[in-house]
Amino acid sequence: MAGGITETGELYSPYVGMVYMFNLIVGTGALTMPKAFATAGWAVSLALICILAFMSYMTTTFVIEAMAAANAQLRWKRREQDEVNDSDSTSDYSDDDVISRGRSDPVETRPILSVQNRGGAVDHFDIVERVEMGQMASMFFNKVGVNMFYICIIVYLYGDLAIYAAAVPMSLMEVACGNHSCNAGSLTYNDTDSCWGPIRRKDAYRIFLTIFILLLGPFTFFNLQKTKYLQIMTSLMRWIAFSMMIVLALMRIGAGQGEGHPPVAEFGGVPNLFGVCVYSFMCQHSLPSLITPISRKRRLGALLLGDYALILSFYALLSFTGIFCFAGDALRDMYTLSFTGRCDVLDVTSLRYFLGLFPVFTISTNFPIIAVTLRNNWKTLFHRDGGSYPWVDPRCSPAADPAAARGRWRSARTTWRRWWASRARTRALPSST
Repeated sequence: MAGGITETGELYSPYVGMVYMFNLIVGTGALTMPKAFATAGWAVSLALICILAFMSYMTTTFVIEAMAAANAQLRWKRREQDEVNDSDSTSDYSDDDVISRGRSDPVETRPILSVQNRGGAVDHFDIVERVEMGQMASMFFNKVGVNMFYICIIVYLYGDLAIYAAAVPMSLMEVACGNHSCNAGSLTYNDTDSCWGPIRRKDAYRIFLTIFILLLGPFTFFNLQKTKYLQIMTSLMRWIAFSMMIVLALMRIGAGQGEGHPPVAEFGGVPNLFGVCVYSFMCQHSLPSLITPISRKRRLGALLLGDYALILSFYALLSFTGIFCFAGDALRDMYTLSFTGRCDVLDVTSLRYFLGLFPVFTISTNFPIIAVTLRNNWKTLFHRDGGSYPWVDPRCSPAADPAAARGRWRSARTTWRRWWASRARTRALPSST
């Protein structure tokens, strides 16, 4: 997460911005919602997700208001700086020049655009500069508030990475250790079942987890950005998978083959439901990049409300079709895995493999970027004035600047010699007694 003011970038229409926000919010985390809905009951789940959607919408409007206030503050500081520059420029004239020029001259020395902006109706709260979350925290919070802000962001990023690191190895284990042949029927596996000879399923999970960390972990130390084509590819795969699961579940329910009979309310499953759904509307950390380039922001509040209502409807459609299509014990933690071992639901082997590996492709592209963001936030949290960090002392690294290191060594050696010489002279002085 950047900590300062960045370029706005190319402008786009409000509807394009709402599409970007939709794609940002609706991610692979939605795949864990059907199982949580079935555990907590459909009425409790619907009520909780509506509350979370409302709270997320409210906090989104709060962040947008903070962005507007930050833009207004930046404009005001820039205006004060212009006035100081104008006063400095007028002080260079003599008294006779000031009398001959008149009192209106300082306005004439200003740019025409500045005069028009001050005389016309200018909305100082218009969001035209992209001020990132870290910069807004430093503008409106004290040091404790800034540190708390970065701690909250870090905890959120750790939660994201933990979910991703568990979902990818689980999907790989299910694909590698499961029998996806239609002749195998519907099988139920345990973690202690054999996967490859003496290797059990839980051992395979740990192997895939280790490989995942070893392959993607080093990317944390690089600077990565999502490319346009990578976004297009992952978005296309995501919508193909989501549409396929919704359509297949609706076809099965429409044919009278639905097996799910979820309870109305089961409060024992609420903690798990809350943990699954708490991230379902998370987008506030990326609002500066999404909202600032929107060309017309007059109806932004109504568009945001419509976008949240659409996302809420999508989550409800995906989860309700899942809990009424599959029995509670047949629903997997990752919803895609509910289709991989059911030939009566999906009898095309290649499509079952596609759904089984879908979280692997999409999550693997996002994991390094979130890890880099986490690294940058940690660095910003512990950053000290002068560009150093508490655990990294540049003076202890001669390789960074050999010439400066040699200079510091000569200075320290000279200081030591002078101290030792003064100590020897003090000892050589006769005692006063």
